[in-house]
Order: sequence, then structure tokens, then C-alpha cells
Amino acid sequence: MELEALKKKQAADDEINWVTASFMAAFHIGAIAAIFFFTWKAFILSIVLWWVSGSLGIGMCYHRLLTHRGYKTPKWVEYFMTVCATLTLEGGPIFWVATHRIHHKFSDHDGDPHSPVDGKWWAHMGWILTGKSMHHDTTTLARYVPDLAKDKFHVWITKYHYVPIVALGVGLLAIGGLPFLMWGIFVRTVVGLHATWLVNSATHSWGSRRFATRDLSTNSWWVALLTFGEGWHNNHHAHPTSARHGLKWYEIDLNWYGIWALKKLGLAQQIKKVDLSELVREDVPAPNGRLIEA
Repeated sequence: MELEALKKKQAADDEINWVTASFMAAFHIGAIAAIFFFTWKAFILSIVLWWVSGSLGIGMCYHRLLTHRGYKTPKWVEYFMTVCATLTLEGGPIFWVATHRIHHKFSDHDGDPHSPVDGKWWAHMGWILTGKSMHHDTTTLARYVPDLAKDKFHVWITKYHYVPIVALGVGLLAIGGLPFLMWGIFVRTVVGLHATWLVNSATHSWGSRRFATRDLSTNSWWVALLTFGEGWHNNHHAHPTSARHGLKWYEIDLNWYGIWALKKLGLAQQIKKVDLSELVREDVPAPNGRLIEA
């Protein structure tokens, strides 16, 4: 029943979501216009905010903490990082986490909200612009996120996820004028969005595969660099709950380094981690996929 319902919703998803499309168009126009407001201070600010929103927010919080529960933090740390994630314009935690859990459940099969099997443009950006299947209210999505639906803060921030980025924009305009606003909001957000979307499109289309998973996930070093470590996607799909995605020393995973830093500060506990040296033993197979290479 659940899969059939998703199929019916996706089959009807041939209309443009004009609200979402309008915001996306406005932010892309703003990012282009920012070229005329360049300053080094604004550029450095955008890099710092890109890390705050993309690494602390999306990678470490929305993905590895809230979606897969790869580790635990005190609630105030979880809530702080959740606010950081809302600065990406990728929606509130209930929307983001529910969508990603659905992706893992149906990855590259019927029901996957953003698989390149349905077209690379669809996987990258089309799914967010077209239709309404992934834009339900918190009540509809709650079945996929019962843990978050019980948390009043996550319910509230999902409903008002736009408040932090609006507040940030007002603050940046007051402090640094148009250069800070254009680079700290528009450029940084657009770059972050496309980086995240590349995980949906590029790492399910091109790259290497260490594990024979039941989907098309691949490892991509360049997507990993753009997403602070999320590009080691085949590793992740083989071991979804692992807080560490880069399994070899050369697989740069800044999100894992951040989690490690939280542990050293006493702010991260019960960290789930895969050790590749253990997986190469024949008596320790990969849980979700056969090991292809050591």
C-alpha cells in the first residue's frame, strides 16, 4: 500500500511547483548578480557560512545525526545544528529526513523521490521543482519520522524553517551591506543546493563502487569535496548508520572529522563507525552489500 501510494503521487507529479520554482529562480538570479558586489570579506564570509550550513547543518546533523542516528549529542547541540541546516534552504528537518529515509527504502527503484533512473535532471533538481509528492505537511510525513514528530522543536522549526535564513539575511545586510547579503545568502545557498543535489544525481550515476549494494550508489571524490564528505555515497549506502563515510585515509570526510571533534569535546556519544580493515575479513561481510574491493 505504501509503495502504491508513492507511485500514484509521483505519477501525478507533472506540474511545476511555482512557489518552490520562484524561490529557486530568485536565488539563482541573486547568485549571478552577486558578481557585481564582490569583496574578499564577503567571499570569506560565504565560505564560512557554507561550512556552517552544509557541514554542521546538512552533513553532520540532518543526514548523519537525525536521519541515520549514527551518533548522539546533547539536545542543545542537536537543535543548534538543526538551525544551521535550515540556512541551506533545503527545508525543515521533518521534510528533509523523511525524504532521505524514503530514498534509502526505495533507492533507485519505484518510490525513490530522486533517482537518476528517472532522468539525471530529475535526480538533480527536477524532483524539487515539479509536483507536490515530497512537499506534504508535517502530519503526512510523520509516518517516516516518528522520532522527530514527537519533538516539539523539530515540528516547530519544520513549520518555520525560513525564519533563520531571513534573520541571517537581515543581519548580514545590517553588518556588511549588499556584498554580505548577496554572497552570504544567495551565492552560498545556491552553491550548497547544487552540491547537495549532486549527491542525488552524480553519485548515483558516475564513480567507483566498493560495495555491491542493491542500488546505483557510487563513491565520488569531487562530490565529497563539495559536500564535506557526503560523496562517499556507495560506502554510505552499504553502511547507512555509520557516522564515518570516508573509509580510507585518503577519502576526505570533513563531516566525520567534525563528529570526531565533537567526541573529543564530550559532545558526541554512541558513535557508530565502520572499520574497513574488519570488512575485508571473509567472516565479516558487509551488511547491505558484498565487498567488491579491499
